[in-house]
Amino acid sequence: MGTIRAFYTMPHPPIVVPEVGRGEEKKIKSTSDAFDKVAEEIASLDIDTIIIVTPHGPLFSDAVALSCDDNIKGDLGKFRAPQVTFNQEINTSLTEKIMELAEEVGILAAEITKKSAKRYGIDYELDHGVMVPLYFINKKSSNYKLVHITYGMLPKLQLYKFGMCIRKAVEYSDTNAVFIASGDLSHKLSHDGPYGYVPEGEIFDREIVSLLQKGDVVGVFNMDPDVIEKAAECGLRSYYVMLGAMDGYDFEGNLLSYEGTFGVGYSVMSFSLEKSHRDMYNALIEKNKERFREKTVNADPYVRLARESLTHYLLQGSYMDVPDYVTDEMLNTKRGVFVSLKKEGQLRGCIGTIFPVTDSIAEEIIRNAVEAGTQDPRFSPVREDELEEIDFSVDVLTEAEKAARAELDPKKYGVIVRWRGRTGLLLPDLEGVDTVEEQLDIALKKAGIPPHENYSIEKFEVIRHRE
Repeated sequence: MGTIRAFYTMPHPPIVVPEVGRGEEKKIKSTSDAFDKVAEEIASLDIDTIIIVTPHGPLFSDAVALSCDDNIKGDLGKFRAPQVTFNQEINTSLTEKIMELAEEVGILAAEITKKSAKRYGIDYELDHGVMVPLYFINKKSSNYKLVHITYGMLPKLQLYKFGMCIRKAVEYSDTNAVFIASGDLSHKLSHDGPYGYVPEGEIFDREIVSLLQKGDVVGVFNMDPDVIEKAAECGLRSYYVMLGAMDGYDFEGNLLSYEGTFGVGYSVMSFSLEKSHRDMYNALIEKNKERFREKTVNADPYVRLARESLTHYLLQGSYMDVPDYVTDEMLNTKRGVFVSLKKEGQLRGCIGTIFPVTDSIAEEIIRNAVEAGTQDPRFSPVREDELEEIDFSVDVLTEAEKAARAELDPKKYGVIVRWRGRTGLLLPDLEGVDTVEEQLDIALKKAGIPPHENYSIEKFEVIRHRE
C-alpha cells in the first residue's frame, strides 16, 4: 500500500531563484533557507513521486486539471532566466487513478496532454507554481516522478473531496509520495508592493498560518470570504486540496518561514500527522449547513427576499409574490437595485437597474435576483444545487443628483455620466477604483462616451445589504 509521507505548503516567488533574483533573492533568505530545508527532508524520505497542486497551470472554472503525458517541460524564460529548465517525468498511472476516483464522486478532471492542450488553446508546460519549488528540490532529488495538478474554481468542499481522492489513489498504489500545496498568501501587504495594500492582507495571512499551525480544518473552511477576496491570495485552494489529502489525520503545522518582504506573503510549512477517527468531511458539511441556517434565519429582509426570489424561480419557474415580511420602505419606495451573487468569494452573477422599472424596491429585488441568477451573460445560469453555496447582496441606489467633478468621491458615491442618449454607471467603493479620474474613465468607457465631450455627471449613494 502506498502512502503520502509528508505534506508541505510552499510559495512560488520566481525572485527566490538566484538566476531570476540576481541578488534580490537575498531579501527573502528565510524563504530560500526553508526551501532548502524542505528539499533536504524530501531527499531523506525515499519517495518516488511528488504530488504538487498549483494555481498557475491550466485553470478551469468547473474542473481540476492534471498533466497526463509521459513527461512535461518548462523553463523560467518569462522571468529572464530561460537557462533554468525542467523536464519532469509524469507518474501517469497514479494520475489516471486520481482522475478515475475523482470522476466516480462527480468531480470533473480535465486530462491535459500536448494534444488536448492545443484543443484548449493552451501550452503544455510546467508553470512557475511548480518550477520554483522544484528548483530547490531538484538540487537534492532526481529519481522521482511528478503528479502535476492545477486546482479548479470549484466549491471548496469539492476540492477537499478531490484531495481525499488523491490519498485514496496513493493508497491503492505502491507509491511513496510527498504532497506540496503551492501558493502565495496575500498579494496586498505593502503600499510599496506591486499590488498595493489592504488591511485584510495581513489579517488573512496571520489567520491562515495560525489555523494551519493548530490543525483547525473547520476554521480554514470558515474564514471570512470578504477577507479572502480582498487579500488577493492564490494558495487557499491548494490548501483545500491538501487538507482533503490529510483527511483521517489530526495534524499540526510547523512554520519554517514566513516573509512579506515584497508585499506578498510567502509561507513555508511542514506538518506532523497522527491517525484520527474523526469524520472531518461530514463535519465540514454539517458546519456548512449550520452556517446556511444561521444566514437564512437572521437574514436582512432585502437579502432574504433576493435569495427566496431566485430559489422560488428555480423551483417553480415563475416570479414569487411580494411576501409579508418586507418593510414599508421596500413596499412603498421606488429605487434602482443591483443584486449580486458570489460563490466562494467569486462573482457568480450581478444584474441591476439604474432607475426603477417596477412599482417598489421589493419588486425590483424579486426581478433583479432572478436576472442575476439566470441572465447574466458572463455566467451559466445558477443551478438549484448551488444555492446554499452562494452569498447574496443587494445594493439599493439613492436618487441621483447632478454633481460637479469636485464633489465626487469614488469610495462614497457612485457616478452616472450622460451624453447624447448614452449613459454609463459605476457603483461606489469598487476594488481598484481609487480616484475620481479612474471612476469617470471607466464609466465613460462603459457608455462609449469620448472623454473630451461635454457630458453631464450625477452622483448617488448605495445602501448595501449583505448576508
